[in-house]
Amino acid sequence: MMLSAAEPRRRGLVALFLDGGYAVSVDAETFALSGLKPGAELSDERLHELVRKSDARRAQEKALSLLAHRAHSKKELVDKVSRAAPREAAEAAASRLEELGLLDDESYARQLAPELFSRRGYSAARVRLELIRRGVGRELAEEIAAECEPDPAGAIRGILEKKYARGLGDEKGRRRAAAALQRLGYRWEDIRSALRGFAEGKDS
Repeated sequence: MMLSAAEPRRRGLVALFLDGGYAVSVDAETFALSGLKPGAELSDERLHELVRKSDARRAQEKALSLLAHRAHSKKELVDKVSRAAPREAAEAAASRLEELGLLDDESYARQLAPELFSRRGYSAARVRLELIRRGVGRELAEEIAAECEPDPAGAIRGILEKKYARGLGDEKGRRRAAAALQRLGYRWEDIRSALRGFAEGKDS
């Protein structure tokens, strides 16, 4: 095959035309390093290697860009990078960053769990499920959720005081608060006890 043309495209890509027709796009840096010029002969093997290197570079750059904004679990990172590069390249990029210590599920979970407790008001059960959903291993998620869990009674009372105190004087308001707390993962026994304690505190 002959490289008929190489035309710049958006997002740092170069469109390669082989034997007069469009074939594939690769990133500009990978193409520049290849030394290829229009008119050069290009075998299937060399084209495949060029695409593989381009995919790897794009996946690595995307992964680093995502990590620069915030921490990710390995699964999260692979899923997001896969939107811009083949999944195989995304997995390889994530594994490489893991080897370099730039990607660590345990550090990610220990950073995220306290935020889920404090900012979202989640229970330990809900935090555990959220960590698992984001790709943290079940055993690690359970361990970190248990370690970071604040006192459930205090957490529930804080949520009631912050968001639902005005409506707790009637049954409809109490049901609304209880439903919200259940969605956050709190046990009914803890919710009922907190509601009762809140009412007694108001009456005293």
